[in-house]
Amino acid sequence: MKKVLMVCLGNICRSPLAEGLLVSKVNDDEIFVDSAGTAAYHIGKLPDERSIEVARKHRIDITNQRARKFTVKDFDIFDFIYAMDQSNYQNILTLARNQVDKGKVHLILNETQPTKNESVPDPYYGGNQGFENVYTMLNEACEIIANKLSKIK
Repeated sequence: MKKVLMVCLGNICRSPLAEGLLVSKVNDDEIFVDSAGTAAYHIGKLPDERSIEVARKHRIDITNQRARKFTVKDFDIFDFIYAMDQSNYQNILTLARNQVDKGKVHLILNETQPTKNESVPDPYYGGNQGFENVYTMLNEACEIIANKLSKIK
């Protein structure tokens, strides 16, 4: 089974949406998807209501998710770790123990725009449209990730 981890700062906005999107696109008998945050602000809490709402609007339920903090142990569990932005990407790499750990970490938007190293904007302080924009970006990236994962044996 392949295992994928989506990571943002607090694990309540972007990474829960990415987790829900990828889960909706893959066979859960073959691929396990989870999410985490690099900060411990919201451990145990539901995703932001606006993330829940935008996911629900697109027929995805993320209300079973609870925020958790990224740990070094995640390098041992997951095959692919997708950071939502440069800051979290660097935070994850700081915890990497070796090149194998570092090789698992990717910026999610490099799936749609390779080598541009662009970040998914944090919609937390923005309005509802920011969440919709983030959903659109992540949907496109997750479609590419799902296709790639389906080709890996």
